[in-house]
Amino acid sequence: MSLSIHSFIQLVFIAIIALFPVINPIGSAFIVSQYFDDLTEKERRNTVKKIAFYTFLLCTVTLFTGHWILELFGITVPIIQLAGGIMICKLGWELLSSKTDANATAGKGSADVSGNALENLSNKIFYPITFPITAGAGTISVIFTLSAHSTNNNLSAYFIDAGAILIAIIFMCLLVYVCYFNANRLVNYLGSNSEQVVNRIMAFLIFCVGLQIAVGGITSLIKLYG
Repeated sequence: MSLSIHSFIQLVFIAIIALFPVINPIGSAFIVSQYFDDLTEKERRNTVKKIAFYTFLLCTVTLFTGHWILELFGITVPIIQLAGGIMICKLGWELLSSKTDANATAGKGSADVSGNALENLSNKIFYPITFPITAGAGTISVIFTLSAHSTNNNLSAYFIDAGAILIAIIFMCLLVYVCYFNANRLVNYLGSNSEQVVNRIMAFLIFCVGLQIAVGGITSLIKLYG
């Protein structure tokens, strides 16, 4: 019994350590902070709650049904890595090449800006903020990898392992909520110039992460079909 508890706790920590760099709530907060600039504190809180909830749903669905969905459509994990990597690269490139529109909207009334910002943001909460910025192909791949070893075990062992991974997912979603909600405070503390520098650096890193995931998918495909 003690061995099972030890294995359960160990898997929770392993899952947290594995998920933290791919979800990267601290780094992603700098990227998504630009979407929250014109929101009130209440609007930001509600928006961040939705992002954390969607992240939880995406990760949970991936954990429990991901393998069956891929088998149903005949899709392999390397293909998910390649496609997701390309999407992340595209997002990173768009953020790198985009011009700051903050000055263009500075002259508008605050209520009008806030209303328009919230309306425009509602269509972006799932894509691209939740997927792939917060939880992308890397997150899906990590969850697949964490759950793969228990797929062929007995049913009770499978649910114990899945429960450990689920706890790690909940913990990461809480981190996403805390980091995203306080992202603007950190950006304001750093200043506008520092914000632009950090956003450019993070956009470049997002592009590199997407490229790394895509290359990993290509490498896996070569090993699989080569």
